[in-house]
Amino acid sequence: MTAVQEGTGVVPVQRAPFNAETPLAALADPITSVFQFYVRNHFEVPAIDPFGWRLVLDGAVARPLALTLDALRADSPQTLVVTMECAGNGRSALTPRPAGVPWRLGAVGTASFTGVPLRKVLDRAGLAREAVEVVFVGADRGRVADGREEAYARSLPIDVAMHPDTLLAWAMGGEPLTPEHGAPLRLVVPQWYGMASVKWLARITVVTRPFAGFFQRNHYRYLMPGHALDGAPVTKIRVRSVIASPADGAVLPLDEIEIGGTAWSGAGAVSAVAVSTDDGRSWADAELGLALSPYSATPWRLRWCPPAPGEYVLVARATDEAGHVQPLAPMWNQQGYGNNSVHRVRVTVRDAGSPEPEATPRSAPSA
Repeated sequence: MTAVQEGTGVVPVQRAPFNAETPLAALADPITSVFQFYVRNHFEVPAIDPFGWRLVLDGAVARPLALTLDALRADSPQTLVVTMECAGNGRSALTPRPAGVPWRLGAVGTASFTGVPLRKVLDRAGLAREAVEVVFVGADRGRVADGREEAYARSLPIDVAMHPDTLLAWAMGGEPLTPEHGAPLRLVVPQWYGMASVKWLARITVVTRPFAGFFQRNHYRYLMPGHALDGAPVTKIRVRSVIASPADGAVLPLDEIEIGGTAWSGAGAVSAVAVSTDDGRSWADAELGLALSPYSATPWRLRWCPPAPGEYVLVARATDEAGHVQPLAPMWNQQGYGNNSVHRVRVTVRDAGSPEPEATPRSAPSA
């Protein structure tokens, strides 16, 4: 059992393979600690010999490479603060719930990643003129739905792979990657859902036709009635806001209360967060804090004075600079991806003379 699995802060949602969420309260912090950062595994964590490990780069290149970690580290590293979110975050709020990891709202976290821009390595290898995509293959592998054994592999278009902030990262939070987060090397693709940031990188292959691997063709696609049979690919993160405090089910005093949370989008900066304390009947603009980078979440807060004791439903709704607004209700799709509907939190306000209500445990935050 790994350190992450031993209860250092994540909330397990699946044991085999191990998948776990960031506690929503931790999202109030601008940086998520490594041991509270969500964990997404398709298979078991692979055992990798760091001394024998090499990153192989081949395919449609002039100079195939086999690079050690020391060779990568020698090439002008950079550090970026990135908010990363699993494409299935919020799947549990869809009805009927699609198959897949039953994520609530905590499959997201913000961390600093250190590495070398991927384009430096691709430039060293020399891309062929006919190259159209770059395929990234992880060392993790296992059985898939039809019984075949597959490695986890995903591709990126050339322009995304060559973006100066697409990283080959070896460190997270200033420390070497842990096994759960992709040691010794992972891809980090800012603004895209986490499925693109392949962990445990073993091979990079430049291809001259679109990649059709299992996790590219069969998964991470928006499959909806009335649309193309193969669906649209999942790419950039949809705008979302979550309420980190107060917690769902909290009992609060009849006094000024700070409602706080975080918001992010893969389409650009968050431009506004509206907060409702009456389940969407009226809205007030939250105060936005400063994002740590163009790729990180924006903190927000709203001071609220409840008018009377009672039950209240708090709602947060974000807008990004591209004009995307969170939907009020989930948008169902067959694989349960990209559900960015507003976050609802139910709280009870009581004055000092009210009796303590009986505790009503809540198994998951509302979406």
